[in-house]
Amino acid sequence: MSVDWQNDCAAAFERSVQLHPYWRNYVAKLPAQNNVHLAVFVEPYLSFVLNGRKTVESRFSSVRCPPYKRVAPGDVILLKQSSGPVVGICRATSASYYQLDKATLRELKSRFSKMICPESEKFWQDRSRASFATLITIADVCELGPFLVAKKDRRGWVTMVKWRESLCLSPQLSF
Repeated sequence: MSVDWQNDCAAAFERSVQLHPYWRNYVAKLPAQNNVHLAVFVEPYLSFVLNGRKTVESRFSSVRCPPYKRVAPGDVILLKQSSGPVVGICRATSASYYQLDKATLRELKSRFSKMICPESEKFWQDRSRASFATLITIADVCELGPFLVAKKDRRGWVTMVKWRESLCLSPQLSF
C-alpha cells in the first residue's frame, strides 16, 4: 500500500500547526516513541469532539486493528471528517484496551457513556457484536484550517508511519 498520501498529510499537518503556538511547540518536542494518528469521524461525533462535549474517543472492532494497542498518552490525533478534510487536532492523555464480553461492555457503557456521547441506545447495540475496544481520553482539542488528504481506503484509523521522516525532510520546518 502506498503511503504517498501520508507524506502529503504530514506536510499539510506541518503547515497547519505553524498557526497554533501550542501545537507547533508540542509537535516540535514530541518524543520519538509518540505517534501521529489520523482518525476519521462521522457526524455528530466530530462536532462533539471539536466543541469539547466528547472527551473519550471509542473504537470498537471484531478484530485487533488500529487503534487497538497502538495509541499512547501524548500521541497526536488528527481529526478527519469522513469523506472530507482534516479539520482538527487533539492529544491522547490515556488509552485503554479491552477484550469484550457482555459484562465488560456493560461496564464501559456505565462508566464512559457520558464522555463518549452516544447518539442513542443503538450505539451500544451496534457495539455488542465487537470483540475489542479502545477508549482514548483526549485533550487540547483545536480546530485547524481544513486540509484535504488523498486517503482512499476505508480505514477509520491510521497510525502515520512516515510523518516524522516527512517533517525532517521539509525545508520549511520552522519549529
